[in-house]
Amino acid sequence: MKNIIRLLYGLVLAGGTLLFATACSDDTPNINLGGGDTAPGVPATGNVAARMETPAIKTSGTLVTAHRTKEGADSVMTYSLEFDREQLHSRWVAFRFDGRTRIKNVSRSDEPFADDPMLPTALRIGPRSFGNPYNRGHICASADRLYSAKANEQTFYMSNMSPQLASFNQGYWITLEGQVQKLGRDASFADTLYVVKGGTVEPHQILGYVNRTDGKRVAVPHYYFMALLKVKNGTYTAIGFWMEHKEYGYNYKQPAPLAVIGTHAVSIDELERLTGIDFFPNLPDKVENAVEATAQKTAWGFPAG
Repeated sequence: MKNIIRLLYGLVLAGGTLLFATACSDDTPNINLGGGDTAPGVPATGNVAARMETPAIKTSGTLVTAHRTKEGADSVMTYSLEFDREQLHSRWVAFRFDGRTRIKNVSRSDEPFADDPMLPTALRIGPRSFGNPYNRGHICASADRLYSAKANEQTFYMSNMSPQLASFNQGYWITLEGQVQKLGRDASFADTLYVVKGGTVEPHQILGYVNRTDGKRVAVPHYYFMALLKVKNGTYTAIGFWMEHKEYGYNYKQPAPLAVIGTHAVSIDELERLTGIDFFPNLPDKVENAVEATAQKTAWGFPAG
């Protein structure tokens, strides 16, 4: 029953803003549920809230948007996000690697940064830099969306940006992103890899704010996280990552090795406790309870220890 309740929350207004609800072919799962459980009560062909990668959505103070591209005859989801109206920063960004989206057809476009056209003007922060020492750090990375030029362009929207310390963005977080991209594009590893990324925006989990010229201010997360769920031949596996936003002594010339990044692995249950976000609520309860309790990092290509 808890999956039905969660989805009903997602079907109502999120902070006064209706969720986008277009039924498209890419929303249909390309895998079978394992463990003998039944599918969630709301079909995955529904809206953003019904998609497997979408976390539970807050009932106030946020706005949920989704970006899509036309790929052939299909409308394909680039990513969805939940934007915090007060902190002017995404609470999470969610997407998937599957048979359509894992393909590499283009390279990073380096498109100009731009405001998210799906956000109302009052929530737009402008495309300019966050200023030293922060990068405009992609949440859904440019290299996560290489199946079309338009999808890659959408990763440069400012709603998908976070004020990240340059060395953290280019020398630490990038190692985890690279491993996820490698696994997501490996069809022998996963039929579908579901990804949720973000930085913490609760008032007790920020480092401060970056001021904009129009008086707006953007929260600087104190922590960053990823929640990963893969399915292969009907079997689900999940893992989480949680890391403090600080200088670690690495940079783009000498990025952190996988063994170091692996020390940040946690179970999804633990990540939910740390973030206050309910990840993968659309899994059948028995599957969710099982896969979220452990973090087997060697199964995700990280060294033991």
